[in-house]
Amino acid sequence: MFGQMDKGMLYVILGVLVLMSIGNLQNGGLEHILLILPGIIIAITFHEFAHAYAADKLGDTTPRNQGRLTLNPLTHLDPVGTIVLIFAHVGWGKPVQINPNNFTSNKSRQTCEAWVSLAGPLMNFFIAFIGTIIFVAVAKYVPDASNMTMLMYFMQITIVVNIGLRSF
Repeated sequence: MFGQMDKGMLYVILGVLVLMSIGNLQNGGLEHILLILPGIIIAITFHEFAHAYAADKLGDTTPRNQGRLTLNPLTHLDPVGTIVLIFAHVGWGKPVQINPNNFTSNKSRQTCEAWVSLAGPLMNFFIAFIGTIIFVAVAKYVPDASNMTMLMYFMQITIVVNIGLRSF
């Protein structure tokens, strides 16, 4: 029953979550949204691109043929999934379609599918790791890092979003 929930009901539930989150925005809510948006765009774009890139490297040209082998965020962002991610902290991008029958690698089909699936979360882990290095370097080596609070906040958000997305 629950597994057969229609898409409309899912959107209603997510809409309620979004409305609850909007109601909970404190002073500076718009500033928070403006700072979280680039982190979300980066995370989703690179996550979906990594899936497409892995499939392409393993011989499946489906993502390339569909124009998904790009870092253009508009290609990877799902409007509803992005809005829900901003406000309710759960969300999604446009899934990259693959055809496992097209894999030309000498690896098994299941192994190729596993690598394509892992590519997105591994990319998010990598972005979080690099973001953490930058955050620590700025905090440690920039003499007056207090003047960079917006950058530091943006880095924290980017790290957190990528850690959250790396599990999907």
